[in-house]
Amino acid sequence: MASFESRQQVAMEQLIRKHGGQPFVSPSMQEAPETDASSPTLQEFAHRLLDGSVDTVIAMTGVGFKYLVDVLSTRHPRQKLLDFLSDVTTIARGPKPNAAMHQLGVTATYKVAAPHTWRDILTLVDANGLANNRHIALLEYGETNPSLIAGLEARGANVLPVTIYRWLLPDDIEPLQANIRRLVAGEIDIAMFTSAQQVVHLMQVADALGCRSAVVGALNEIVVASIGPTTSERLQELGLPITLEPDQGKMARLVSAAAKYWNEQKPRASTKPRSSGRSITRETVPPALPTPSSVELSDTLIAHRQQAELAAENFKLQPWFDGPFLRACRREPTSVTPVWLMRQAGRYMQEYQTVRAQHTFLELCKNAPLCSEVMCTAVAKLGVDAAIIFSDLLPILEPLGFELSFGPGHGPKIHNPIEVAGDIDRVRPLADMQALEFVTDTVRLTRRDLPEHIPVIGFAGAPFTLASYCIEGGGSRSFQRTKKLMYNDPVAWHDLMSRLTDSVLVYLNAQVMAGAGCLQLFDSWVGALSPSDYATYVFPHVCRLVQGLARNVPVINFGTGNPQLLPYYAAAGPAVVGVDWRIELDQAWQWIGPEFAVQGNLDPLVLLGSRDNIQQQVTRILRQAANRPGHIFNLGHGIVPETPVDHAMALVDMVHQQSAR
Repeated sequence: MASFESRQQVAMEQLIRKHGGQPFVSPSMQEAPETDASSPTLQEFAHRLLDGSVDTVIAMTGVGFKYLVDVLSTRHPRQKLLDFLSDVTTIARGPKPNAAMHQLGVTATYKVAAPHTWRDILTLVDANGLANNRHIALLEYGETNPSLIAGLEARGANVLPVTIYRWLLPDDIEPLQANIRRLVAGEIDIAMFTSAQQVVHLMQVADALGCRSAVVGALNEIVVASIGPTTSERLQELGLPITLEPDQGKMARLVSAAAKYWNEQKPRASTKPRSSGRSITRETVPPALPTPSSVELSDTLIAHRQQAELAAENFKLQPWFDGPFLRACRREPTSVTPVWLMRQAGRYMQEYQTVRAQHTFLELCKNAPLCSEVMCTAVAKLGVDAAIIFSDLLPILEPLGFELSFGPGHGPKIHNPIEVAGDIDRVRPLADMQALEFVTDTVRLTRRDLPEHIPVIGFAGAPFTLASYCIEGGGSRSFQRTKKLMYNDPVAWHDLMSRLTDSVLVYLNAQVMAGAGCLQLFDSWVGALSPSDYATYVFPHVCRLVQGLARNVPVINFGTGNPQLLPYYAAAGPAVVGVDWRIELDQAWQWIGPEFAVQGNLDPLVLLGSRDNIQQQVTRILRQAANRPGHIFNLGHGIVPETPVDHAMALVDMVHQQSAR
């Protein structure tokens, strides 16, 4: 049993032995307390507490509360500090801060309910009206919690974060390195985490050793025990598994639950082949990812989702609701395999070129009647089973504060990209659809103008692809600027991704209210990321996005470039996972799981070849789908401009003829 406990290393070893395990306990962190009362943060807190401009104090940790009082007592009378702390509203995050406050003679006004997460703090704040117009001092521990701060500020609070101590790696990291080597060598059966920071430091040292992917692979093959929700969330954020979480967040219960689980599963586990170290990879078997836990949404975003869900209830009465496309989204049997094509209304069609010759691309995107016309023309010509609205990924960025243009030869261009982290402050999350009303008008008119049996698909760029455009200013091969911000300033990166995610939620739920019966996320550039980077920097935001959309409308999660990311697309919880041509459809479906519908996956350039080859490729993909409910035929990306129109028409006919049942 491997543990990364630091404060109670000896006690953890004793508990493991008590339950029949062989302990390998490697300290993974140490506290670096702020010992100088003259530091600007502590000075500001003391000043505001003593002049009465702090009315609420949230104590996140008992050790931190004691540190704070001890350090400030070197410059201010100790009893005066305690008296002022007793006079303000105090919130103890859990039993330990409550006990520490009690020992110092301060009675906590409120105690946060188990499991004592930041969400439970916000629940308590909401129940007691403790945020609006309040001046809250947040006594942090180890690292800033931007979600908690944002949640308090969204409720009207003025928040003063007070850093009391930081988490550092231990001075001697050799024991931690040794445990990593044991994991990679397949010598560990159970790994136990008692704090979120242990997970962070484990992966940090694994990165330094060059074996992060091997550690991720090893953890996916063993029992992983987590002390509670906060630690579990961090494991999920990093794409790591969680086998069990005890009903109480205590070390003894964690060891007991892990030992019990192992003893019950041992007959099966003992016959499982063990890994031989660095041969652990995900090239052939991607990680089995858990369904993401519930995510925090603001009241406004919840209201948007509820309004969209209410509108979507009426969809069940429409003829298109029971057509082959939406039946396939629901993994119900269909008379034929439904087919539609990305960029099915575009430059390869003469009708589109005629319209486009009279307007710039942005003008066309903002002209709802013309957008409906070019899409309805394409649907009628091709005979497809669904119509995606004619629009683009990037107009959503204009009301967020970006200057956008499209030009011949260079495509889309952002004229004021994000160049430094501070530029993110000017990104204004989308509050309403006033500036993008042309998109909802496009949905509404396309729905009106289409045959009644054809559903409308709304869409948006996924957060990573939008963020990359915002940072790169246009197309990129290396995504150097994007990754530089992502790696060097993860707090700023997650701030940007959160702002984009909130905006896309407003944008897509509005499309549902306008008549979109399905939604597709386009992550056209996400293939530039490794699975571990996707898990860390993108996955939590896509989970939040999917869970914030109308739950009675199917979502297609589509990314290109890296098939290793397919299990992550599925783990975010869409109804359908889009697949590009870089993996065989049957293998992709195996990785994704039978509980999901699958869309794809013909290489668009096949349409430049002969009809005989198109026929062969269609036969191959349909054979791999094997008539399983839930297959939507599509390209692995959009139609290229050089495609002969008659080849696209023939493709649709071939799919329908070969799949008729």
